[in-house]
Order: sequence, then structure tokens, then C-alpha cells
Amino acid sequence: MVHITEDMVRRRSEHNECEIFSLEELSLHQQDIERVEHIDRWCRDLKILYLQSNLIPRIENVGRLKKLEYLNLALNNIEVIENLEGCESLQKLDLTVNFVGRLSSVESLQLNVLLTELFLVGNPCSQFDGYRQYVVAALPQLKWLDGTEISRSERIRASHGLEEVRRRVREQEEEYLKRRATEREEALREKGGEERKPGFDGRWYTDINNTTPAASVENKENQEMEENLENPDLEEERREKEFWHTPCSFTPESRLEAHRHLEEKKKKKEKEKEKKPKAPRTLITADGRVMNANEPKLDFSLTEDEESNMIVLNLEVYRHMDTSLIDVDIQPTYARVKVKGKIFQMVLPAEVKPDSSTAQRSQTTGHLVLTMPRAEGEIKVTKTDPRPPRPPRQTRCSSSSSPGDNKRRHNVPERLEVDPSTHTTVDFANIVRCHGSKEGPLETSRMAPPTDTGQCSFSDGFVDDPDVPPLV
Repeated sequence: MVHITEDMVRRRSEHNECEIFSLEELSLHQQDIERVEHIDRWCRDLKILYLQSNLIPRIENVGRLKKLEYLNLALNNIEVIENLEGCESLQKLDLTVNFVGRLSSVESLQLNVLLTELFLVGNPCSQFDGYRQYVVAALPQLKWLDGTEISRSERIRASHGLEEVRRRVREQEEEYLKRRATEREEALREKGGEERKPGFDGRWYTDINNTTPAASVENKENQEMEENLENPDLEEERREKEFWHTPCSFTPESRLEAHRHLEEKKKKKEKEKEKKPKAPRTLITADGRVMNANEPKLDFSLTEDEESNMIVLNLEVYRHMDTSLIDVDIQPTYARVKVKGKIFQMVLPAEVKPDSSTAQRSQTTGHLVLTMPRAEGEIKVTKTDPRPPRPPRQTRCSSSSSPGDNKRRHNVPERLEVDPSTHTTVDFANIVRCHGSKEGPLETSRMAPPTDTGQCSFSDGFVDDPDVPPLV
């Protein structure tokens, strides 16, 4: 049973900034409400009240709404028009498709002097002989009945022979009330647990004057039970067909029974979903590959602004959705947005700077715009040498000798001179130890060019890099 709560009323009063004491219009339709309560104390200034498509059996707790002008109670289980005398400002009453069978109860609306429009179409009383004439004569303030205007001539005709019409209406009311009492007893009897056994053809029946042998019927029932045990879906389908195709009277009890059946079916489906939890979506694979995802099924556009070196993602979020339901996470290679718990993930065409990225919503469209500046490329370090280029170092050949070797062989001392115009300090990188001398003097790297004859001691693939100092 659904009750009217303060939280429900506040959620339905967003247009009034969730204030209920000054609320003038309230819509509580399709909420499976079974009783009208609390509204006359919380919302004294109500002018329009929508309660259609619920399970309300009685009109109650609305007598304090002195400013109420329009009351919609269509598609409910109301059987009697009552408790509306206190609604002094009531102008329109809609009771379409209810179960009003006591037509004489419309006389309780005579105190609602401002009532101009009434809807009773779809109720059992609308099928009574003399229904319209009786209502027009009973409520002289009415101008419209069931969407049809009441003319002056019709009102005059309704006043003639009113006593005869009232007598016929009373007789039809009594017949209807007796029929309703029988329907209530049957509903209580079925609810009390009197079971009827279905036959093998799927229909409910009573075994009276049955000429079929009991053994054959029992065998067929056992066979059907075995088939149903093997395939439970067939049993469920058979029960659904049996419930909806079994003829029944259109009564408040049958409407409640249909509602309960749908509720049980809905709960059963929810339990099945809980037993089989949905597998989580793979956003990043085991090898680190990021996947694209669009669970909220939103339209989007991804553009690259070459001039400002940025990547712009425009996500078309719902316009009236609260921003607190959106969560944005930007990583160097992808962007992830959670919209009401559903994930939108997009792999970016280039690396971006998460710290410099921004997320904004449009005040007109509500779209979410992510602006992500691109990350700078890899920095390449270039080595610069302020010294002037030197001649390439020549390799030592085994069959030739340099002038320095000749000087060392003759014990001629060699001096290292530094030109202050070209160097401020001694260039120790060019001082190497001579591999061919055993005395250990130093020699400069400036050597005489090798002769063409003879073979070098280095391999054929050796590359001489002047920036790399030689090994000592």
C-alpha cells in the first residue's frame, strides 16, 4: 500500500521551489495511492489536485481545501460521491471510469454552488435509464455534463416527470447494490482460499457429471506436471494466459487483483535481476588498453583545435539534469564522465594535460564541454661545443711512424704550447698517452696523416666521432 508522504509531495512541487504550504497545484497521478490523506493539512491553498490513475476507494480528507477549484479522480475505485461539501470553490469534478453506482449520491454536490462541470462517463450509474435527466435536475448549477453542454431547454425538460425518473433510478440502484454485494462475497470467498483445480486443458472447472474416467484424467495431469517441471517457462506462460483470459466482472476487487498480480510479477523480475548481477563493463583491459564506452547513450563530438593546440569534447548531457550527478575524470590519454552512475569513456587522439583541462556546462543547452590542452612533445637535448672544430684524429698504422715518434726515438724533448687566443685553459681532452712508447711521454692528438700503405689496427666498421674522447 502506497501512502502519501511529505517527501512525495515535495518532489512533486519543484515548480514551487519545493514549498508545500503555498502550493496551488499538485499532481499525484499514477502513484498506486490507496488513500487520500494529509493533503488538507499540508497544502491549504491548493486550487488544482490531480489524483487520477490510482487505487483510491473513497473521497476523503479534502473537505478543508476551501480554495480547491479542480479535482481529478479519474480511473480509481470510487463507488460513492461524498465528503466534498467543504470544497466551497469547487468548479470541476472528474470521476471518469470509476465504480459509482449509487447515482443518488450526486445530490451531495448541491452545496457546491460553483460546480459547473462534472464527468461521470464510464461509471455504472451512467448506464441507468434516465441518468442524464436525473443529474441535470438534481444539480441546477451544472453547465456541462460528461463534456456535453446543458442547454436551457434540456434543463426545462429534465424538470418534467422528475418523480418518475427518480423512482426508476432508485430501482436500478437497488438492483446494482444487490449485485455488488454478491460480487463482494465472491471476492472474499476466493480470497479466503477456496481453490479450484485446473484441468489438463488449462481451464478452471468443477468435476460434475464428468464422464471421463478418473484414471485417464489423472494420467494426463501427471504428464502435464512432469512437462511443467522440466520446462518452468511453460508453466509460467500457462498461468499468465489463465489469469488474463479468464472472464470476470469489472469491479474494484478485480482491478485490485490485476494490480497485485502485476506488482508480484514486477518484484519477481527484480529478484531475478538481483540473482544474476550484470557483469561489469571492461573499461581498461589487462594489457592496459583503454576502451571506449557510452553507457548513457549520449551524443558527442570530438574536435581538435590546431590554433590553440587543444582537444575539445562536447558531450550532450540532458539539459535539466543536476550537475551534481556528473563526475568528470581526465587522464593523459582518455576522458571519463559519469552521468547518473553510467560511464562515458573516450580515448583521446593525443596526450593532454589533465591539470590544465577544464569542464563547463552550457547554460542554454546543458551540454558538457571538456577543453583539454595538448601535452608538449618529447624534448630532444642538443649538445653544443663552443670550441672551434678540430681536424679529425688520425688512426695509428702499424707500418708508419709520425714525426713525434722520430723525436722521441732521438730523445728530443717536446713541449706543449697553449695558444691563449684560441683557448683560455689547457685542453686536457687532447692529451693522450702514446701506445707505442715505453718511456711514457705525452703526445698531442695532432698527428701526421697516415700513409696509404699499410693496414690500420682498427676494424673496418670503426667510426671516429670527434666528440668522444679517446680511451686512455
